[in-house]
Amino acid sequence: MAALKIANVNWQSKLNKAAHRTSDYSSTEAILRRGQPFSITLTLQTTVQPRDTFTFIASTGPSPTESQQTQAVFHLSEESASGWRVTQEPSEPEYMNFTICSPANAVIGRYKLRLQIVSGNKVSSALLGQFVLLFNPWCPNDEVFMADEKERWEYVLNDSGIIFQGLEKYIQQEAWNYGQFEEDILDISLAVLDRSLNHRQDPAADVSNRNSPIYVSRVVSAMVNSNDEKGVVEGKWTGKYRSGTNPLQWSGSVTILRKWYRGRYRPVRYGQCWVFAGVMCTVLRSLGIPTRVITNFNSAHDRNTNLSIDKYIDISGKTLHLTEDSVWNFHVWNESWFIRRDLGSFYDGWQVLDPTPQEKSKGIYQCGPASTRAIKEGDVNLDYDSSFVFAAVNADVVTWIHHSNKRKERIYSNTGKIGKFISTKALGTNSRVDVTANYKYPEGSLKERQVYRKALKLLGVRSTGKRTKITRRRRSSGARRQNTTQPAEKPSISAKLILNTSPVIGQDILLTLALRNLSSDFKTIKVKLRASAILYTRKPKAEILELSRSIKLESEEVKEISFKISYSQYKNSLMDDRKILVTALCETKRGASLLVEKDIVLQDPFLTIKVLGPTVVHEAVTVQVTFTNPLSAAVTGCVLRAEGSGLLKEQLRMNVARVAPMESSTVQFEITPYKSGTRQLQVDLVCTHFSDIKGFVMLDVAPAQ
Repeated sequence: MAALKIANVNWQSKLNKAAHRTSDYSSTEAILRRGQPFSITLTLQTTVQPRDTFTFIASTGPSPTESQQTQAVFHLSEESASGWRVTQEPSEPEYMNFTICSPANAVIGRYKLRLQIVSGNKVSSALLGQFVLLFNPWCPNDEVFMADEKERWEYVLNDSGIIFQGLEKYIQQEAWNYGQFEEDILDISLAVLDRSLNHRQDPAADVSNRNSPIYVSRVVSAMVNSNDEKGVVEGKWTGKYRSGTNPLQWSGSVTILRKWYRGRYRPVRYGQCWVFAGVMCTVLRSLGIPTRVITNFNSAHDRNTNLSIDKYIDISGKTLHLTEDSVWNFHVWNESWFIRRDLGSFYDGWQVLDPTPQEKSKGIYQCGPASTRAIKEGDVNLDYDSSFVFAAVNADVVTWIHHSNKRKERIYSNTGKIGKFISTKALGTNSRVDVTANYKYPEGSLKERQVYRKALKLLGVRSTGKRTKITRRRRSSGARRQNTTQPAEKPSISAKLILNTSPVIGQDILLTLALRNLSSDFKTIKVKLRASAILYTRKPKAEILELSRSIKLESEEVKEISFKISYSQYKNSLMDDRKILVTALCETKRGASLLVEKDIVLQDPFLTIKVLGPTVVHEAVTVQVTFTNPLSAAVTGCVLRAEGSGLLKEQLRMNVARVAPMESSTVQFEITPYKSGTRQLQVDLVCTHFSDIKGFVMLDVAPAQ
C-alpha cells in the first residue's frame, strides 16, 4: 500500500458543536466535551484494504504518555485501557466516517489526533488535526455532571450575570459580562493553566492532573490573582489607581483576560474580590465546570483561626488597628459543582473557591475547593481551606473599648453578625437567591451551636464560653426569634441610628440618634458621634465628622437627636466605595458603655438606557443613554463605556461633553448584535467626580431574518 494520503478531514463542526453544546464558542476549532461521542469524516486518496489496521492516537501536553493519561492509543471497535474508543460508521465508498468517544474522566485541554494505518508490512500515519476537550456537565459519569438542564444553562452556558454588593441591609445588583464564549477566551483559559507554578515545575504531571475538577479549579484559584505567579489580576485595596484601572470600573472579564494575554501575561491592574470572582467564573465556565458567584455579607477574615473577630475602639469611638482580624461589608467568591472522590459522596455538590489573595494555602495564595457541606457541618479539618471559609460565615465578633491606661473593656459579643444573606443570582432571572442555609444551620439553633463547638475542637481552640449563652429579643407572641448583640453587662439605655432618607451623592445626609432610658433613674448620657469614610473592607480611610453631646433622660424617657453630614464635609473624603460608617458611643456615669453603628452607602446618580428599536442579529440598532448630574458643580472628563457578549466584539468607549450642574446629558451609539437570545448590555460612566456609574439592560435578540 502507498503511504496514507488524506484528501480532507471533515470535523463535522456544526454537528459536533450542537451535540456537545459548544456552538457558542467563537472559534472554528473543534470544541468537544469528554465522555461524549463525536464524528469525523475522512476523504482518502488511497484505497483501504480489508486487512488494514486502523489505530488512532490522541495526545495532549508535552511528552504525552499512556501511563499519565495524556496519550491514548485505540483501535477500531475496541475499547482501549484508557477508555477511548472508535467505531466506523457506514459511508460512501470514497469517504470513511468514524465516531470517537473519550472517557468521562479524560484529561481536558487541547489534543492532537493522529491516524496510523498498518497495511501488510507498511506503516503510515497522518495528523488529522486538533481539538479541545472540556469537562461535560451533561455526562452522568463526569465528575461535574449536573442533572438539571436549567442549572446547566445558568452555570455553564450563561455568559452574563449579576454580582451582589453593598451592605447587609442595602444589597445592590452589579451586572458582569463573563463572556466565556467570546473570541480568544477559551485559548486564554487554557493559557491560565499553562502559566501556573504547577505547570512550570512539572508540565507533564500538571497536564496529567487536568482530568480532575478539584485540581483544575484549585490551580485557577491561584492563577486568577498575581501574588505567586504571573497571574491574571493584581489586587489593590488602598491608595490611588493611576498606574492601572480602578477595580470599580471593570464591568466584565473579557477585557481583563485579553489584556493579560495580549500583554504577555503581565498582571492586570487592579482588582478586588468581585473582579477576581468574576474572572474565575469566566475561566471555569469556559472549561466546562459549572460555576457561580457568591456574595457573603458581613464576611469575617479570621487571621489567627480562633473563630473570633476582635474589634477595638478608643474612648471616642474611633476604630483602633490592634488586630489583623477584619469584617468586610461583603466578600465575593465562587462555587463550582463537582463530586469529591477525595472526601466521600456526602461532600459532593457546591465547592467554595476564593481567588482573592487573603491567606496562603500550602504556600500559595489559593483557596478551595471547600465543600459547602463540610462548612455547614463544621468539618474544618477537610481539604481544602474549609476552616477559612467556616470562619468567614460563622465567626463571633467581640467589641472592646481600649482605654488610655491600656485597660480593655469588653462591651459586646455578637454571635449572629457574620455570614448574612449569602447570595447568588437566580436561575434564569436577575433576582437574588439566599443560599445561607447551604453554609450553616439557623443562627442560635441547637444544631448551629453544636457545629460551632465541633469546629472549635477540631481547630484546637478552647471555647471562651461566650457562645454558650445567646441572648434573644422577644418581639410579639409567636414572632420569629433572632440573635442580638450581647453586651458585657445589662445596659440601662438603648440607642439606634436612623437614616432619615436614602442618601444620594451630592446631597446632605440626615440622621437621627434615638436614645431610650431603660431604667426608672434619671440619667445623663455622654454621646460621642463619629463619621468616617470607609472601604467595603470597613477599613477607615478619612475622618468626616466628630462631635460630642450630653443628653439628659428622665425615667424611661425617649429622645431623638438629629444631625447631618453635609456634602461639603464628605465630598473630599469619600472613597470610591461611597461608604460612610457612623458610630455613636453612649456612656453613662454608671453602667456599661453602648456602641451603635450605621453603615451608609451613597447612591450614585442613575443612568437611563433606551434601545431605540428591535434587536436582531446583524442589524444595527441605536442605544440612548441619559445621565443627570446631581451636583452643584459641573461634571467634566467623562467617558461612557459599553460592553456585552453577543452585542459588542470589544468594549466601546466614548467621550462625554461637560455636564452642567443639575443638567442632563444624552449620548447615542450603535450596536450590531452577532448572537441571538437574551443578552446583557452594560453601560458605565466614569468621570472625575464619580468613580463609576453603572447601568445595564437585558435585550432579547432575534435571529437574523
